[in-house]
Amino acid sequence: MSDPRSSVPATQQREQPSPQPPDQASQRPWRTEGLPPGRKDGDKPDRFRWVRALLVALLAYWLVFGMLTWEDSNRAGISISYTEFTDQVEAGNVEEIFARGETIQGTLREPAEAPGEAEGTYRQFVTERPTFAQDDPLAQLEESGATVSAEPVIEQRGALWNLLISLAPFLLLIAFYWWLFRRQQRLMGGGGLFGGGSKRKPVDPEALRVTFDDVAGIDEVEAEIDEIVDFLRHPDKYRRLGARVPKGVLLAGAPGTGKTLLARATAGEAGVPFFSAGASEFIEMIVGVGAQRVRELFAEARKVAPAIIFIDEIDTIGRARGGAVAQGGHDEREQTLNQILTEMDGFSGSEGVVVMAATNRPDVLDPALLRPGRFDRTITVNPPDQNGRYEILQVHARTVPLADDVDLRHIAAITPGMTGADLANLVNEAALAAARRGADAVGSRDFGDALEKIQLGAERGVVMSAEERRRTAYHEAGHALLGMLQPGADPVRKVSIIPRGRALGVTLSTPESDRYGYDQRYLRGRIITALGGMAAEEEIFGVITTGAENDLENSTRIARAMAGRWGMSERVGPVSVLPRDADPRMAGVSDALLDAVDQEARRISDDCYAEARRLLRENRARLDAIVALLLEKETLDEPEIYAAAGISRPAGGQLAPAGQA
Repeated sequence: MSDPRSSVPATQQREQPSPQPPDQASQRPWRTEGLPPGRKDGDKPDRFRWVRALLVALLAYWLVFGMLTWEDSNRAGISISYTEFTDQVEAGNVEEIFARGETIQGTLREPAEAPGEAEGTYRQFVTERPTFAQDDPLAQLEESGATVSAEPVIEQRGALWNLLISLAPFLLLIAFYWWLFRRQQRLMGGGGLFGGGSKRKPVDPEALRVTFDDVAGIDEVEAEIDEIVDFLRHPDKYRRLGARVPKGVLLAGAPGTGKTLLARATAGEAGVPFFSAGASEFIEMIVGVGAQRVRELFAEARKVAPAIIFIDEIDTIGRARGGAVAQGGHDEREQTLNQILTEMDGFSGSEGVVVMAATNRPDVLDPALLRPGRFDRTITVNPPDQNGRYEILQVHARTVPLADDVDLRHIAAITPGMTGADLANLVNEAALAAARRGADAVGSRDFGDALEKIQLGAERGVVMSAEERRRTAYHEAGHALLGMLQPGADPVRKVSIIPRGRALGVTLSTPESDRYGYDQRYLRGRIITALGGMAAEEEIFGVITTGAENDLENSTRIARAMAGRWGMSERVGPVSVLPRDADPRMAGVSDALLDAVDQEARRISDDCYAEARRLLRENRARLDAIVALLLEKETLDEPEIYAAAGISRPAGGQLAPAGQA
């Protein structure tokens, strides 16, 4: 399954950060796409509310400022000439003045005719004394009994300063509480005391919406989702018959298999808003915050229903409950889970809100989540088969110029088990390899190098001695020869003694086609091939080195599973002794049965190791021929390996292991 936007996005990838500017982010921890016009991510209403509040505050401020300024201007009176002022002084009509520098402001005893073009009379006045004046108005004012002051307090500060001083205590209090609130948000990781949470990442619905046309490789899953899409598109058809859509759909599968993209494609196909969040984003240190966020998320989805809510990694909060009373973070997790269960119970099935969730571990989920009426349907999303991998490669290669020698079907055939995310990474690594060598198109060589880098690791610049190289060559040749000699084994694709990753050498085998079941004969062949490197070192040099560590881990794991899980031991019998992720003793398995599994695993490994040494002794000439050519070229491709061993390449086969030294 794949997203066609570029070679980087995969069917199994997570959503990319939004290209929108950060000022549109809010304090809700979910992301949205496809909301109706005017409700884009819920940002516009909040932004307009703040704009309105700011405009009201500014208007109130200017009204108060204007009233005080008008009052002060009225108190100052009209402006008169200095000559008019001296005339009033001589007439003894000045009652009081205030002087500041050369500015004189005062009041008359009796109203006087306004000078010039002004009409009426005046008592309040203001004038400017010329700097060159030689008179002594103070003496005349004192003789007339006028009161003389330096300057009024209201004029010392001015109207603006008086307003600011009156509001200063309130502004300081508001600033203190705002600082305290912001500091609280930082200390709580963005949650604060009131929920908040990390900033939401808005999604551009036009740029990122996908549909089933953009999905490849998992057609059987699409068929199961079609019913939900049809309900969201045509709800009346179902309501007429009394049917209701599943309230919840659980997508279960390995990482990278496309669960998130499938949920987004469902919303895009139905043309409804899509709300997505990671389960961990609901959890905070303060108990109750997660439940509040769940309520907000479901309330937002109901407002724009029909809609889809997607919760990724739901096992973070949806693990099975039980045991002693939880405290702290566990209590918060359970409260959040309880709120999700309550919200899903609140659906009647007619609102048009569908909850989708994704998990890698459906086995650990609380049974209350999976009962009918909550997550009614569980859909398993498996890695794609060979044809699915080919379709995914086609999608990711749309924007990548390919050379004529590139065969995407062949690449799909030699990449079993890869998910869409893995294939997207393969295409990207191939493009990077072509760019490094300055090519105009991505060729088959680039895909081969990229596959080696992903499966085997990057090359290391380790200088080995001649003896070390020879021992490594026999080790890898042992893996390759036994892989070619095992009936039903897949072709050996490459052998190299160039150090890669943690290994000094690598042997790569891949199948011609997918295989989903393995018999006892095949599994024994895998163990024999894995032990081939160690057997070759002991046969040729009489020593065993640490290079067999990874081989022993793989062979022991297979042998124990044969005896303890798959019933392939007559002594243990057809019982499952070793559970996947639990202590077998907790499941009631006795120590005697566990001892029998250990002894059978040891017996299987010993038999396979003896068989590996026997085959190498009988085919010593072939082993030496592979080693000679390997020491000469360091890396051998498939035709060279089979030619050196004198073995014809099989037309088809099944899964064969890769050994590492």
